[in-house]
Amino acid sequence: MHLSFYPLLKQKRSAFFNALLILAMFLGFCSSSYSASVKANDAKPPIKVKVVVVSMFEIGNDEGDAPGEFQLWKARQKLTTQYPLPHGFHDIYANPDTGVIGMVTGMGTARASAAIMALGLDPRFDLSQAYWLVAGIAGVDPADNTIGSAIWTDYVVDGDLAHQIDAREIPSQWSTGYFPLFTHAPFENANAVDVNNSPNGEVYALNLPLAKWAYSLTKDTKLLNNEAMDALRAKYTNSANARALPNISMGAHLSASTFWHGEKLNTWANDWVAYWTQGKGNFVTSGMEDSATLQSLSYLDNAGLVNKDRLLILRTASNFTMQPPSLSAAENLKLESSGDGYAAMGAAIEAAYNVGSQVTDYIVTHWETVKDTPPSAE
Repeated sequence: MHLSFYPLLKQKRSAFFNALLILAMFLGFCSSSYSASVKANDAKPPIKVKVVVVSMFEIGNDEGDAPGEFQLWKARQKLTTQYPLPHGFHDIYANPDTGVIGMVTGMGTARASAAIMALGLDPRFDLSQAYWLVAGIAGVDPADNTIGSAIWTDYVVDGDLAHQIDAREIPSQWSTGYFPLFTHAPFENANAVDVNNSPNGEVYALNLPLAKWAYSLTKDTKLLNNEAMDALRAKYTNSANARALPNISMGAHLSASTFWHGEKLNTWANDWVAYWTQGKGNFVTSGMEDSATLQSLSYLDNAGLVNKDRLLILRTASNFTMQPPSLSAAENLKLESSGDGYAAMGAAIEAAYNVGSQVTDYIVTHWETVKDTPPSAE
């Protein structure tokens, strides 16, 4: 390049860099304004939550199609205000007028634990006095109750934390190859179990007076039934409770991410719950997520963000946990994936709302009474 061009180039460079400087200052101003706007929004007081409704799954959309566990709550509780939750499985929906919010955790312990923790740490919500209502479907032990029924939980027992030896290799005198962690045989050291302080979250005792209050409030609720459910329960000729009409009861819940089924595992479930509750709990319902929900709530309670003693768990029976006398476990499990197996699904989903909403509505209506002191059957 000819040297005579350098002064002109220098001038152009200077003008260019000045323009860049002005642009940078402008962008900096915009960024500062945006940050101030964000901070102003963050400065808004958190929403005072009265009830958190916890669902585990939705079949399709949140509205307008076959409902899963969340859809009825969203529509009937008018949960129309959406709060994005990118750090959780599903956005939060709220009714600001009532203080009720609804969430979907996703299926399984991993998603449930993460979703509850995501909500609990979210600064947009004040959950310090909130009641938590887990309302979802479950399997039911035919010895204790029937499909379409609603069961309030007193104990939650984790079914995943364990040792396992394949059934083909266990000692002949053992009843199962699936036994408690840090033991050397099925149900060793039963006397050492502490229901209120298990070392790894194997068992949780819920607020029993609160659970009994919820049962007392809802025990006379009329539940849905249909002919397909009657036909299904009639197969259980060895259990009067299985053949009964849907009803409200209480019992312990076994939480495990494996969807197990059959008479042998049903016997194990009863023994497992009896072991971890020292015989105080009776296995009635099976599901996936509740031990994870309780673990997260326990941590959040330690931080003063929630009160874990305000948790209620309502599980409604959509299927039996074992086969009737006329079928094998494999045959019955296959049938549960067909039309007949879904006979009680709709009724169980309706029961979760029809029973659970009575508790939600009571808390909202009587908030001035229950915000400081939980209702109690005592």
